[in-house]
Amino acid sequence: MFCNQCEQTFRQTACVNSPGVCGKDADVQSLQETLLYGLKGMAAYAHHARRMGKYDDRVSAFIEEALFATMTNVNFDVESLLQYCLKCGEMNLRVMELLDEGHVETFGRPAPTKVKEGMQAGPGILVTGHDLVDLWNLLQQVEGTDIKVYTHGEMLPAHMYPKLRDHPNLAGHYGGAWQNQKKEFAVFPGPVVGTTNCVLIPPESYKGRLFTMRATAVPGGQCLLDDDFTPVIEEARKCEPCKEEILGESTIGFHRSVLLDQAQTIVDAVKAGKISHFFVIGGCDGAEKGRNYFTEYAQSTPADSFILTLGCGKFRIRDHDFGEHLGLPRLMDMGQCNDAYGAIAVAVALAKAFDCGVNDLPLTLVISWFEQKAVAVLLTLLSLGVKGITLGPAAPAFVSPNVFKILQERFDLRLTGDDPQGDLRVAMGA
Repeated sequence: MFCNQCEQTFRQTACVNSPGVCGKDADVQSLQETLLYGLKGMAAYAHHARRMGKYDDRVSAFIEEALFATMTNVNFDVESLLQYCLKCGEMNLRVMELLDEGHVETFGRPAPTKVKEGMQAGPGILVTGHDLVDLWNLLQQVEGTDIKVYTHGEMLPAHMYPKLRDHPNLAGHYGGAWQNQKKEFAVFPGPVVGTTNCVLIPPESYKGRLFTMRATAVPGGQCLLDDDFTPVIEEARKCEPCKEEILGESTIGFHRSVLLDQAQTIVDAVKAGKISHFFVIGGCDGAEKGRNYFTEYAQSTPADSFILTLGCGKFRIRDHDFGEHLGLPRLMDMGQCNDAYGAIAVAVALAKAFDCGVNDLPLTLVISWFEQKAVAVLLTLLSLGVKGITLGPAAPAFVSPNVFKILQERFDLRLTGDDPQGDLRVAMGA
């Protein structure tokens, strides 16, 4: 345990033994940190939703109460703190619902679409992160010019919304996951706008061309505190134009509404034995070399199954060809990590259609956790009673062995192993 949140610590530095001076032990510390990280993730989702006029005062009230529960000498009870974590997951579901509503109401009903990947000739601006409102504001301000706007990373799903997709200045998508941005941003000749998290401290090669928004800021970059993109547009005029380099195209846009429209068809296909299983493979991507578990897992899934993916975790698997089944691509990109609500909504709807619980569906969740938003989503799944989730590639360091044991006993939470094919056989009951 390491706790330095009050003055009366061991030797006035920090309590490194369990229990600490106040009596808090490592399991209490673990759940307090889990709650804090979940709250941070939920606050990020809530911030995005509020920018589109979507908010719920009950969520704000819970954030205040839950933060209070993590203060010194307030809550020493493991079960109580575990319930706060689950309540955080419940509230996060509401926040993600609001965010989903905001996106659809603001930018239109999503639809599957093909997206050109690479660059077109002419001045260009690259937008990364998650904030679709920032992307829209930029598009409006370059409208009528020859400046082309490209999405990067988690901005890829922006193309599934008609209001964004149909804008004449949205030219396509460039690049992959966040951990490749130092290489990719150095090659892209124009300015780059980082709207949210997943931005890295820039090297000299492009820090003069990197702009960030509001709370997002990096040394050497230029932080814009309002919605005026004039400095970005001026920089695009000064930079070298992009050269034509189209690398291909990809199909994205399997939003929850698209899949729910096909719910009865999916149910009938499962009952007829035409679909063996559904896999949700997602989370946040990582930079470690050799981290191929999720790729190998996806490649081992049977040909009569479907893979739903979202977040930047899809960049582990989206470059592989999984073919089609029943006239649909086996790999379906549901959107950003902000769209995790969609995967949950589809699972709940299918369970209702089958008149069973979510845990009775031919559905397996294989997810990585990387940062606070992923923690919030995990807590949401646990709050819904979802069992058998495979989490990896390593257990969160802030979850103590005893707390992880509780989660295993109550929710059958599993860690990824060294054998993805073996884990897949277990998931399918083989």
